[in-house]
Amino acid sequence: MSAAVRTVRAAGGGRSVCVQWEDGSESSYPSVWLRDSCQCPLCFLPSAGARRLRLEDLDVDIVAKQVALADSKKISITWPDEHTSEYEAEWLKKRCFSEEARAEMRVDLFLPEHQYWGSDLQLPKIPFEEIMYNDESAYRWLCTLKKVGIVLLTGAATGQGELIRLGHRIGFLRLTFYGPTWQVQDKADANNVAYTTERLSFHTDYPALQHPPGVQFLHCIKQTAAGGESEVVDGFHVCNKLKKQNPEAYQILSSTAVDYTDVGVDYCDFAVHSKQRIIDTDSRGQAIRINFNNATRDTVFDIPAEKVRPFYAALKEFNDLLNSAEHKFIFKMKPGDVLTFDNWRVLHGRQGYPSCPEVTRHLEAFYGIAIQIEKSHSTCC
Repeated sequence: MSAAVRTVRAAGGGRSVCVQWEDGSESSYPSVWLRDSCQCPLCFLPSAGARRLRLEDLDVDIVAKQVALADSKKISITWPDEHTSEYEAEWLKKRCFSEEARAEMRVDLFLPEHQYWGSDLQLPKIPFEEIMYNDESAYRWLCTLKKVGIVLLTGAATGQGELIRLGHRIGFLRLTFYGPTWQVQDKADANNVAYTTERLSFHTDYPALQHPPGVQFLHCIKQTAAGGESEVVDGFHVCNKLKKQNPEAYQILSSTAVDYTDVGVDYCDFAVHSKQRIIDTDSRGQAIRINFNNATRDTVFDIPAEKVRPFYAALKEFNDLLNSAEHKFIFKMKPGDVLTFDNWRVLHGRQGYPSCPEVTRHLEAFYGIAIQIEKSHSTCC
């Protein structure tokens, strides 16, 4: 991509500025955006990377009074109040409003590519200690986690506390009502279905929160001899299948607000309620977050009675797809394994195992924030 400017001119009576690049391509920039994005010290605070210009001081009908080419690497604009803004050619080129440039910027900022999978998943594996001490390995782990949605870290010590090390390696642990970390094992008078030996159906964690955790980490400390296999499914892949198979069901699940609740005592007393769509979508109708936990779905259901059965039919079809043999991947964690996965994308479950007087299966868990990686950065905290 060439970032050298050949010519620059005002267009549309000054409401936009047209830049012709040395490679022959052209970019058009709305004047209101250029003024709003002025990088001078009066309008921008470089130490914070933040805009200083207040929106109430911005004229949405502003026009460029004078446009000049300072050199092939910079343009200058004078505004009606004689304020002058300068823009580096490379900075402008990256922010071109063409579909191609915007798509490239999305890749740079959000790594939007997804590698979908089903029962054929080749579960990515990376040694735990490698990502703890090697920045490139840690970056590869996070990028794979973003792309595939799930990565297994192997060879961690089989005692509590390893997840705290991991959390501090990449940022911080997200505190919830279950504490910074919590122990998944069979408990008397369990305040969560995970604290039993029963089979856990596919779910995402904590849709009862307004902003559910982005990433979940499960460290296997002890594993039962019989049962206890983990099950995972790519929710985005299943959403794509549902959208193609039954667009009406997809529309119902992506538009109906479902009530969730979680009440109890753990790290502290808690009572939370939220409304979530089973499938959250972006402006293009593409799934960006799954909010589905049948255990905490409330009996309160704030929709007209005539829409209840169609909703259940749509949810049942989605659930059937999640549980189909072609979509779910089954494996058994070993002590020292740390399963890391995108809680907005990957639904997880567990096969049941025999109940015993002593603890036979023990996982430690914690939550992290949603995966956010800038492609050019490879240094972890």
